[in-house]
Amino acid sequence: MEVVSFRTPGLGDQTHLLIHGGRGVLVDPQRDIGRFLSEAAERDVELRFVLETHVHNDYLSGAREAARASGAELVLPAAAAAAYPYTPAFHLEDIPGDRGLTVRPIHTPGHTPEHTSYLVLIDGEPVAVFSGGSLLVSAAGRTDLLGPERAHTLARLQHGSVHRLAALPGEVALLPTHGQGSFCSISGSPRRTSTIAAENSGNPLLALPGAEAFADRMLADPMPIPAFYEHMGPANLRGVPPMPPLAVPALTPADLAALPDDTRLVDMRPRTSQAAGLLPGSVGVEFGDDFGSWVGWLVPYGAPVVLVAEARQDVAAAVTQLAQIGYDDVRGVITDPGEAAELTFEVLGREDFAGRLALPGAQLLDVRMPSEQKETALPGAVHRFLPDLVTEGVPKDLDGERPVLVACGSGRRASIAATLLLNAGYEPVVLSGAGVADLA
Repeated sequence: MEVVSFRTPGLGDQTHLLIHGGRGVLVDPQRDIGRFLSEAAERDVELRFVLETHVHNDYLSGAREAARASGAELVLPAAAAAAYPYTPAFHLEDIPGDRGLTVRPIHTPGHTPEHTSYLVLIDGEPVAVFSGGSLLVSAAGRTDLLGPERAHTLARLQHGSVHRLAALPGEVALLPTHGQGSFCSISGSPRRTSTIAAENSGNPLLALPGAEAFADRMLADPMPIPAFYEHMGPANLRGVPPMPPLAVPALTPADLAALPDDTRLVDMRPRTSQAAGLLPGSVGVEFGDDFGSWVGWLVPYGAPVVLVAEARQDVAAAVTQLAQIGYDDVRGVITDPGEAAELTFEVLGREDFAGRLALPGAQLLDVRMPSEQKETALPGAVHRFLPDLVTEGVPKDLDGERPVLVACGSGRRASIAATLLLNAGYEPVVLSGAGVADLA
């Protein structure tokens, strides 16, 4: 047996391909299925099953398309009730494969009500379990994504589920979908896979005394939920269409006048380029692993998008990240904004920023998550988590007649916030290459 894992860092997820005897089991594939099918083809592996552990809240699934393209059997939790044909997975009802491979569904509700893990047996011996968003490496999947009303009940169910998996033989490989960087997990570990024995000895959630203590720990410090999450589950139940084209037409600023009024400009250039000249109305999200996630948090779902990029940047990679969460309407890309890019802001290193902060009348906006602000705070800072600048607006405590110093953990979120502040008429100054902890 061999397992190939495909990491999607910006979403904190991984897809797994288990290979045995020339047959493959693909688990929780994201929408851009080409990378999974290419790996299987290169290894001369025939996909036997495509498994979904749950109805995903954080990305569009490629399971249906992967099964259709490969001829594999599509398996979903029985209670998912998706609007397309699939083999329903019932608790402990084995799904036979061939060449000694069997898939045993284990109902593990908690992260979602229908959540199902899959134990893989080879010649009758359990070898690996795909745990999706149930038992994770040193953690467990969140239980509050379906709303606060159900969070406590789901947390108690999650307690039973993680202990059900923890009762498997110690040598069984634990292969979760969610991991570090995922907003579907309550915490993160740099390790992506584990074993049942390792989790029994090292996962702090398994050491809690009961379901109520477990629920209290799970819900003690709620994390934010990205705005695009509410659209993923319904789309995955309806059925996700194939990926859109990755090539988009070249545009100029003059072309924007002919586009729909709700078109959103997303500037993916490095923050220094954005600072030197930004098209009015742009949301600046410097391209990186989490580019798509931040766009999905800040740009209305379904809105037409125009990218602003440097000529050397990988626009196809940006379009892929957007498509992973359903932003398919990318109208084009502008690589020469020219004189129309009239908005500017300052980007400073730690020393210069600290000097500016020490001046009389300086005002600081901290755009980190509330949990980060609790851990390290600066007296006098105005707090507003970055996405809340869109939903709640700029804090009234900030004086629009004076520069606004903006900080986060490293400069990434601060530079995004700067573009929102610019559009609101403020004069932002970004701390880059350092964060609030470096100023404390």
